Amino acid sequence: MRRENIARLALLTTLAMALSWLESLLVLPGLLPGMKIGLANLAVLFALYRLGLREAAAVSLTRVILASATFGSAYSFAYSLAGAALSLAVMAGLKRLDRFSLLGVSIAGAVCHNLAQLLVAMAVLGTAQLGWYLPALLISGVAAGTAIGAAGAAVTARVRL
Repeated sequence: MRRENIARLALLTTLAMALSWLESLLVLPGLLPGMKIGLANLAVLFALYRLGLREAAAVSLTRVILASATFGSAYSFAYSLAGAALSLAVMAGLKRLDRFSLLGVSIAGAVCHNLAQLLVAMAVLGTAQLGWYLPALLISGVAAGTAIGAAGAAVTARVRL
């Protein structure tokens, strides 16, 4: 890997970490436990659209590991990893189809992130009764995906890395 690429990935990973930290400080009224905006996904979306899938996966995985080690737990690692993996897989697939805008890709990624985390919670707790949480997670995923997608589209259009 070239030095420029390593520097870009380090910069995007640092940005993702900073956004994760910032998000951990935010308390937004009305959000149920576990609901977040997904600010760190800005860096992943940017990497996916400007650098490629491999680079986006590197940023995403590194951020999940570092954020979980820094302000998380083994459980938060499992939730974050599952959410990040499914989210990135779906976003990469939709991007590759070239039929969806960055906004649509972001919304699908956010919804899938929430779905994966719910499935992990059901497995960890051994109950399907958490399914009642799905409608709220779908709504929050669409809202968060829209916000991050709009910001990501603006940043991706303006910033060359």
